[in-house]
Amino acid sequence: MQERAFPLIFAERVSATAEFYERLGFTRLRQDPPEGEPAYVSLRRGTAELAVVPTAWPQTQYGTPAGRGPRFEMFVLVDDLDTTLKDLADASVPLLRAAVEMPWGERIAYVADPDGNPVALAAGPHS
Repeated sequence: MQERAFPLIFAERVSATAEFYERLGFTRLRQDPPEGEPAYVSLRRGTAELAVVPTAWPQTQYGTPAGRGPRFEMFVLVDDLDTTLKDLADASVPLLRAAVEMPWGERIAYVADPDGNPVALAAGPHS
């Protein structure tokens, strides 16, 4: 058995959210259904995995509605923070917090995914 764990992202627009993560270097592995607006998209970047599903998912799967406001915070390491932020700005991705230097040497900025969830982007000593 392969040991795996990955988050599900509840999204209003599954395809737009999957495309956002593709801009951050994730690769789409599977989409169901294969054509049209998907109800499930799995993505991978290195050993990191995630899946994007509609906000109706928790209600249909286990009877609890998805929360309002930010439903998670994602943290993604990038090679070049400035280039990544420029590419996202060119794609009209909202900047939540400009890049700041952290005491431990990383530079971190926050952007919003298509549903407004915060995504921290970091570059620095991990590279």
